[in-house]
Amino acid sequence: MTDEFVKLLDQGCADLGIELSDQQKEQFFKYYEMLIEKNKVMNLTAITELSDVITKHFVDSLLLVLAAPELGLKLDGSAEYSCIDVGTGAGFPGIPLKIAFPHLKVVLLDSLNKRIKFLNTVIEELELIDIETIHGRAEDFAKQGEYREQFDLCVSRAVANLSTLSEYCMPYIHTGGMFIPYKSGEIEEEVTGAKKAVHVLGGKIEDVVKFQLPGTEIGRSFVKIKKYQNTPKKYPRKAGLPAKEPIA
Repeated sequence: MTDEFVKLLDQGCADLGIELSDQQKEQFFKYYEMLIEKNKVMNLTAITELSDVITKHFVDSLLLVLAAPELGLKLDGSAEYSCIDVGTGAGFPGIPLKIAFPHLKVVLLDSLNKRIKFLNTVIEELELIDIETIHGRAEDFAKQGEYREQFDLCVSRAVANLSTLSEYCMPYIHTGGMFIPYKSGEIEEEVTGAKKAVHVLGGKIEDVVKFQLPGTEIGRSFVKIKKYQNTPKKYPRKAGLPAKEPIA
């Protein structure tokens, strides 16, 4: 673990009010090393510079604590939450959230098995517990009783229209839970267009919280969607339909 890494990570986390232990910093550093090494042989991320990985992947993933303080995410583990990260890719935001908040029970879902194998290696190397991966489509696992409406929180940094993403993600949260997608800065039109879909799926858009990623000019928006009733059994529809024909 290098001094530069520690300095940059400490700075980024300080902006979020997060103080990491030495063990957590080591975990982040090992994750960084594994990400860069694996990226040489498979496409995990276009972001590879040390400072960019810390800011645009690690700190960005942890911005959730500012966007939704009511979740009660505490470093001391006084609150326990189950969280599913849909379309996790190289593990963002799920793994940084798990490292920073070890008490979180996390499921990482992705459709590409090569990424899932990488994530399993990361989980083993970092000695993380109460975290599992599942390989497959969001549409399929959302129909299974083991996962449907079983989570307090669903997060996703996946690039998809909010209406489509809501259909993939809302079925995973139980009533009273929250779906919080990580979106780019300007999303007013997208949010307006997704209101009907969110309502049909049993939720309501409560708020849109905007930030500037610390140390950058990058805008980040969090859409806070609360679930008030069960998602109708017909959703999510079969593969491809949520993207081709968003609920409108």
